[in-house]
Amino acid sequence: MTVLVIQHEALVPPGLLTRTPLDLCVARPDRGEALPARREEVDALDALVVLGGTMSANDDAEYPWLPATRRLIAQAADAEVPTLLLCLGHQLGAVALGGTVARNPRGPLWGAEPVGLTDAGREDELLRHLPPDAPVVHWNGDVVTGVPHGATVLARDRRGDVQAARYAPRVWGLQCHPEADAEIVSGWGASETAPEDRERAARAVEAVRVAEHDLAEAWMPVLDAFAALAEAPRR
Repeated sequence: MTVLVIQHEALVPPGLLTRTPLDLCVARPDRGEALPARREEVDALDALVVLGGTMSANDDAEYPWLPATRRLIAQAADAEVPTLLLCLGHQLGAVALGGTVARNPRGPLWGAEPVGLTDAGREDELLRHLPPDAPVVHWNGDVVTGVPHGATVLARDRRGDVQAARYAPRVWGLQCHPEADAEIVSGWGASETAPEDRERAARAVEAVRVAEHDLAEAWMPVLDAFAALAEAPRR
């Protein structure tokens, strides 16, 4: 299989995705690695995963690979390549397909948070595998403020923001981080240098550490279900 994972930064690796049957091919555009651009290259993908990062979805001037990433997401959606978009990836997908993203006026959301499934989410091909009380990692300051036309909201966080959406028949966007374990989140916490953020980040990291077993138990079936989509033949 060819499962392309776009990793934007060293601190945001595939994490729990490496425990699935997927054979991951990680691309680092932040290091100058090229992304697929031609339709035949996109058609050849068995799946696409776009990970998170500290940048915003429209920071094209500072992070010049973001337009190519958005184009790739749009091409994958059109080709019905199974696509999983996480945090920044979720926001890039929203913009690529006609939605909007902005800084959350309520401030960042960090730590282990409950998943607020909608009725559609409870029946979704991937998220239906979650237990009713599933937690998930959040570490985001931006949110999707408008989903693309035709998208289905699958979950909302405790503040009412979009937590998960199905953007296209084979494209899922998750504002949260189902791939993140305590080690990864510890790195995020350590990178928060503002004095007012250090204590809050430490509490968030500890919450993830306490919930780590439950996080993996809840989300590995979802990630395995995505892996099954990648293994299945496309129409």
